[in-house]
Amino acid sequence: MSIIHKLSPPENIAEVLKGVLINVVANPVDALINGNYMGILAWAIGLGLALRHASDTTKALTQDFADAVTNLVRVVIRLAPIGIFGLVSSTIATTGFKALAGYLHVLLVLIGCMLFVALVVNPLIVFWKIRRNPYPLVWACLRESGVTAFFTRSSAANIPVNMAMCRRMNLNEDTYSVSIPLGATINMGGAAITITILTLAAVNTLGMPVDIPTALLLSLVAAICACGASGVAGGSLLLIPLACSMFGISNDLAMQVVAVGVMIGVLQDSAETALNSSTDVLFTATVCIAEDERLVANPLTEKNNG
Repeated sequence: MSIIHKLSPPENIAEVLKGVLINVVANPVDALINGNYMGILAWAIGLGLALRHASDTTKALTQDFADAVTNLVRVVIRLAPIGIFGLVSSTIATTGFKALAGYLHVLLVLIGCMLFVALVVNPLIVFWKIRRNPYPLVWACLRESGVTAFFTRSSAANIPVNMAMCRRMNLNEDTYSVSIPLGATINMGGAAITITILTLAAVNTLGMPVDIPTALLLSLVAAICACGASGVAGGSLLLIPLACSMFGISNDLAMQVVAVGVMIGVLQDSAETALNSSTDVLFTATVCIAEDERLVANPLTEKNNG
């Protein structure tokens, strides 16, 4: 019996949605035992909403537990180079250096998609908002924010750079003082690209059919999940098993995809952070410019609001 037959992959978006709904309402204990990430996520959201009215002691305990888990994940990621060395050595010993071409192919697809978003999608959004040539602003954000973020690989560490750039551009402080820290936390377009591309690569390798609606649903799920990838280097890779579960891919195979992501993680994570952080200041500047032009065009607006 082949692997594909064992996986019984969904054939259309209706089956994918059915599988997602079944996983969401699964028993929480069973979800933890079997690695049902959709069920775990759904119950985590439910518990989070329920704990809003908990006592301060309970909230403090929950926060301490979350911090402990985050620290454990960071320790595991720090040990990742040892695992990468073992994986690469084993792959080269088994298949030779030609196997590295496959990793390079995946990396080029990831970097290409991020460049497309940075140089095509984002400028289109900016042009739609301000109705002028967006590329001077796009290049400025990539040059000043993106380059720094590429080497720091941390959106949080790049917050001072983005704040200083906003001050030099004379943007509205009330806007960027909120949008820049918030964007560093939840604006994870690069992470969404990583999750989507690596999941589709796994699905394609297993020969599973994916139609456009299913791919769009995967992109939506990846975008939502990516909002929780901040604060941990390489956190987007840890969300790949959740996306793979939409297609019935087992945890063992999903973790092999994560291993591939870890092997190319230096360049992938650097490009991902550069896109995320530069987009924070780009969209902040876009909103401020559009708002300033609106006030100039309608001078009575500011007086009426005052």
